[in-house]
Amino acid sequence: MKITIYSTFAALLAAGFVLSSCGNKGGSVEISAADSAALNQSKEKAVKVFFAVPSPLEMANMIKQTGAKFTKSVLNPVANAPRYSSSLTQALNLGIYTADLSYCSSFDQTQESMQYMGTCKKLADALGVTGALSETIINRLEKNVNNKDTLLDLVAEMYATTDSYLRENERASTTAIIVAGGWVEALYISTQIANTSKNNTAIIQRIAEQKDVLNNLVKLLESYPSDQEITPVLADMKSIESLYANVTINTEAGEVKHDEASQVTVVDDKSTSSISPEQLAAITKKVSEIRSTYIK
Repeated sequence: MKITIYSTFAALLAAGFVLSSCGNKGGSVEISAADSAALNQSKEKAVKVFFAVPSPLEMANMIKQTGAKFTKSVLNPVANAPRYSSSLTQALNLGIYTADLSYCSSFDQTQESMQYMGTCKKLADALGVTGALSETIINRLEKNVNNKDTLLDLVAEMYATTDSYLRENERASTTAIIVAGGWVEALYISTQIANTSKNNTAIIQRIAEQKDVLNNLVKLLESYPSDQEITPVLADMKSIESLYANVTINTEAGEVKHDEASQVTVVDDKSTSSISPEQLAAITKKVSEIRSTYIK
């Protein structure tokens, strides 16, 4: 299994906000040396985890490589966007629509990619992070919508700006919600395609590998115990986590390679997983149920 460690939205947002989560709202707070050490250890774990999270674009590319056909019905229709009026549904669906954008781009669906790009901008505007999607970035995205490498760079840049804005405005937990939405959508698309594709071995393997990713996503959400918007999302992730309990993953560390030109680091790990048809069916059903509550 090759995991590309890149400045994708999940890695960048999660790492950036975890590192900023110790900020306080005015005044000064004294933290003991023991508490500070524990906090730093927690942050470091989260950063390591999310720099190994496959981005929605990588997940989509993996699906395409299996020979699966583009399936528009698995996407959240852009027509649903106006119904998201709360900050929670806007953040969740910004993550969801980003995953949909990645899926469309991977399958060279230019028209759909443009529609989902525009929808992401509208939700970012609604969340009050307009600066993250300047006209310059939008223009560059439009010109490179079918250039996957450049698109990945631009999405990373877009979310870097969002990261900065939210940190400055003490809205760190928003990133965890966006990441959760994107992860749920990527898993939803993967499970739906796995059910219809004949060549689904690689997809099922990647679905099984999400066990470790989910465990650490739960830890990230748990780091915001006082945020009421996090509470229902955390409950959803834990309900999926329980279904992964008996899924086994064995990973053998591989060679780490870094390309200076592209600034991409690849960890060539070898992993095997064991997930039964019954476990896959249960995960597929639960993810579909949760996702339906997010997009309704």
